Amino acid sequence: MKANTRWLAASALAAAMLAGCASGPRMSDAEKLALYEQHAGAPVSSFMYTMPMDGWTPLGDSALAVWSGPGRAYLLKLYGPCTNLSFAPMISLSRSVGQVWAGFDRVIPRGVGPLMPDIPCTIKSIQPLDMKAIRKAERDASKIDAPVERPADPKQGAQP
Repeated sequence: MKANTRWLAASALAAAMLAGCASGPRMSDAEKLALYEQHAGAPVSSFMYTMPMDGWTPLGDSALAVWSGPGRAYLLKLYGPCTNLSFAPMISLSRSVGQVWAGFDRVIPRGVGPLMPDIPCTIKSIQPLDMKAIRKAERDASKIDAPVERPADPKQGAQP
């Protein structure tokens, strides 16, 4: 049984490594920000935030995307660079009565380390995101970036 368990673990590890190799080049923060900006709606003054955050992704040092619930995502742009945002394993958002407000509330990078304080960053603007369009654009971009084999040269195998 132990040999079977080891084989399964080795197979799972190999599959995970191959999956990592199969993925295309990762988008830079600037490219990802540009993509999110293309699919962002008009700025809004606030959004409802009463439940735990579903996720977030940094988009450089002055923007991030947050998911406040199923199907609800927002592009938050910040005043100036937000130190530690790209390195933070987690963030928190300030809010007033269940609403996050542009110009008033803050993003706080958390857990960077004992020598790096949690410095809040004020939210400059909030824009709703069309995540279906973003996911489609990401899939389309990965298809474009996928390697394509060069066709065989028909002259190479021909006899003179």
